[in-house]
Parts: sequence; C-alpha cells; structure tokens
Amino acid sequence: MTEKAKLHVHKAKLNVHKKIIIGSDHAGFSLKEALKPFLEGIGFSVTDVGTGSEAAVDYPDFGKQVAGAVSSGLFDRGIMICGSGIGMSIVANRFPKVRGALSLDEETARLSRLHNDSNVLVLAGRKTEPETAVAILKTWLETPFEGGRHQTRLDKITNIEKEETARR
Repeated sequence: MTEKAKLHVHKAKLNVHKKIIIGSDHAGFSLKEALKPFLEGIGFSVTDVGTGSEAAVDYPDFGKQVAGAVSSGLFDRGIMICGSGIGMSIVANRFPKVRGALSLDEETARLSRLHNDSNVLVLAGRKTEPETAVAILKTWLETPFEGGRHQTRLDKITNIEKEETARR
C-alpha cells in the first residue's frame, strides 16, 4: 500500500474515533487551552480532565486520568502536558497498552506514530509555543502506524508488560 493510501485509510479511521482526552498540570494549562479549539475545529470531541487554571497542582493526578482512560480503551488517544513533558511521559508509560511519546517537534511526533504507534502525545508546556504544538499535534494525528518490523517490536513491549504484571 502506498503512503498516500495508508494516510487515506488512517484519516478514515480517525473520522470513526473523533474523540480525544487531554489533561495538564499548571505548567501545561495555557498550552492545553490553546490546543482544544484546534481539536474541536477539526471535528474532535475533547474531554478535558483538567487542570482548570495555572494554580500549582501535581501532574500525576491529571496524567493518571488521561493514561488510565487510554489504557482501559475508553479513548484511543490522549494528550498530556506538563512543564517539561518528562513527568507526564513517566506517568503515561506506567500504564499497560499506553505508549506515551514526548514530542518537541514534528519529526519526533511523526516517528512516534510511524514506528511506535504512540497513543498518548506528551507535550512540554514550558518549551513549546502554541503554533509549534498545533503542528506537532496535526502531524501526530495524521501519521499512520507503519506496522511490519515495528509491530514485532511493539509485541515485545506487550510481552514485557505481561511478564512484569505476572511477576508482581
């Protein structure tokens, strides 16, 4: 299948699941608020789990809600934002079936989808301008998973998750 055909199929799939969950801490609040109109403008139903202001909060409280909803299958994809993106990345990847990817540019967003089938986009509120974040998000939403040898690698990650869960 050509890249153009893959993208067409992927866009068709996005139209079926046009809902997304988003959450941030205080450092990601303004970027979260800037992204919501973009998402709604391209037809997404956005579930915002907070925070609701720039008052100091703890990022794990909001990251848990986003990653938990993706892990359980309530949402196919989610967006998490904190100051550096590192804390939210750590939270995201604690959840089974969640592949959170911190993306500071369009190329890392594209590769996170192509090679890793990332289902949670993590952004750095203190490092990413709104225009850049929109470009990153657009790339992340439009890029399909390539599969093939990359699926083999994801299967290995799934096996690690299962082994670690059984070990505990």
